[in-house]
Amino acid sequence: MGRYIVRRLLAAIPVILGVLLLVFVLLRLIPGDPVEVFYYSSDAGGTSNTSVSIDALEQARAKLRLDRSIPEQFAFYLWDVLRLDLGRSFRTKQPITDVIAEQFPSTLVLTLAGMAVTLFIGLVAGVVSAMRHHTWIDYGSQFIAVLGVSIPNFLIGLILIYIFSINMNNLLPAIANGNGKELIMPALALGIGGAAIVARLTRSSMLDVMSRDYIRTARSKGVRESTVVWGHALKNALIPVVTIVGLQFGSLLIGAVVIEVVFSRKGIGFTLVKAILTRDYTVVQALVMLAATIYVIANLLVDVLYTYIDPRVRLA
Repeated sequence: MGRYIVRRLLAAIPVILGVLLLVFVLLRLIPGDPVEVFYYSSDAGGTSNTSVSIDALEQARAKLRLDRSIPEQFAFYLWDVLRLDLGRSFRTKQPITDVIAEQFPSTLVLTLAGMAVTLFIGLVAGVVSAMRHHTWIDYGSQFIAVLGVSIPNFLIGLILIYIFSINMNNLLPAIANGNGKELIMPALALGIGGAAIVARLTRSSMLDVMSRDYIRTARSKGVRESTVVWGHALKNALIPVVTIVGLQFGSLLIGAVVIEVVFSRKGIGFTLVKAILTRDYTVVQALVMLAATIYVIANLLVDVLYTYIDPRVRLA
């Protein structure tokens, strides 16, 4: 097990490096000089001072190594990362590690809440749909699942705001007010799309498992139907579902970027969008690396979890 995990982690290094290189290059292809954005735009946190000298601008570029070629900049950046030095925000001068420590807990809470919505709705809807195969419940569940997959999560968020915040006199707050209810709508908006995918996969997997001989044997022995479904069938039906759940965790983490903007919720996503708009390269690069690393680790945990769900699976 230990050797397998080490091999997977080593194999993930080229993936993370590829993501970093892609983001690094794309950021520098975006029109606009980050130094000029900082000094000439008050919205970016700068001084909005149009009298800044050219020498001052050049000095600022040199300090950020923006006067070097892109390969040189990337080499310097990788060296800093290897030394666990993520740098400082160009806009706020705050260490990147402090930015992550301050903003990541909020995003993690939202992602876990979204995952809870995905699992609860997805598993329950998938099992019920499979047990009521070819009934109006099954057809209705499939129709709602298609809608959930088709509608982007930001639109779901806007619909929820319109229903629960506007039409229902702020029954659920769209913006944080300290009472805890502000997490409900973002979690629903983030998790409904994933729930639709999990529901469809759970339904298909359950239908396959329920036709197996050991299920018929358990029923013939008089085992309660609830035990057959939830104790025997669901456990074996979870193997393909676990794969998509691991991928969904990474997708939810990325989806939190949009949801945090829609609900004006502070977190990694909100900070990332603001950093992109202000050309805060160091913040964008660090947050993307964090997201890529979490995505890789989530998939590794899924592979390891296979052995506990089905002992026949071996990580040799």
